[in-house]
Amino acid sequence: MWKSTPSAIRRDFAFDVIDASFFFPDGPAAVALGRRFGVPVSIKARGADVHFWGRQPATAAQVLAAGRAADGLLAVSAAMRDDMIALGMPGERIAVHHTGIDHSRFAPAPRAPAKAALGVTGPLVVSVGALIPRKGHDRVIGAVAALPGVSLIVAGEGPERSNLEAMIAAEGLGDRVRLTGAVAHDAMPGLMAAADVMALASASEGLANVWVEALACGTPIVVPDVGGAREVVTDPAHGRLVAPDPAAIAAGIADLLAAPPDPAAVATGAARFSWEANAAGLYDHLRSLGGR
Repeated sequence: MWKSTPSAIRRDFAFDVIDASFFFPDGPAAVALGRRFGVPVSIKARGADVHFWGRQPATAAQVLAAGRAADGLLAVSAAMRDDMIALGMPGERIAVHHTGIDHSRFAPAPRAPAKAALGVTGPLVVSVGALIPRKGHDRVIGAVAALPGVSLIVAGEGPERSNLEAMIAAEGLGDRVRLTGAVAHDAMPGLMAAADVMALASASEGLANVWVEALACGTPIVVPDVGGAREVVTDPAHGRLVAPDPAAIAAGIADLLAAPPDPAAVATGAARFSWEANAAGLYDHLRSLGGR
């Protein structure tokens, strides 16, 4: 199938460039196809595709070889670009291409009815991401444990669920901490708008979409200084950059709950992360490669 399908596509559509939107395994495959059809290749780095696969013994050489062979590279943040260069990829070929979100869906909304729809009263923190160790949900749970009266909703699914459930039970937090499982993307704006704070204690990120989605909904964020966090939290109204430990996360949350920033001011932090800007940047990048 692999041998016939690309050739069939090429016969029907004489594409000018191949765009791989994830570094591994997409990147090496895109480079192989680019050589086969004689067209330029672009690969985008998003986070774990470089931070994880770019450092694993079985895949690191493939990731680096693809990065060096590609005609153009994109990084989801300036910090991601620095990490790619540190691995040995050519900096002159790497452009920063920020994520985009749909501002018609992710926008400030009245918080009280959004909370009521979730059955929540009082301060609410949300943490959104796969239930894997790298996302640090255990540290956010630990932070909320130190904040009496504060509720936490963790949205996501993954192999850490049983460990997080055990932690919630051991800490006696069953009445304040809820694991919802995966949340449909259509429901995400309502969840973000209900929250007073979005906290995510990731050990690494490129530039997390949920950071920007929360800001667009007028919800400030508390996150460690990882990846492109400094490119998102550029004003105190946008949130707090904290150490990745429960005490520091709790302090950041408490600070925002004590003096909540105006949702409109929070939302300014997401204004430049639009689908329009994202599409225009990608178009210009790919056109520059296809015109070579």
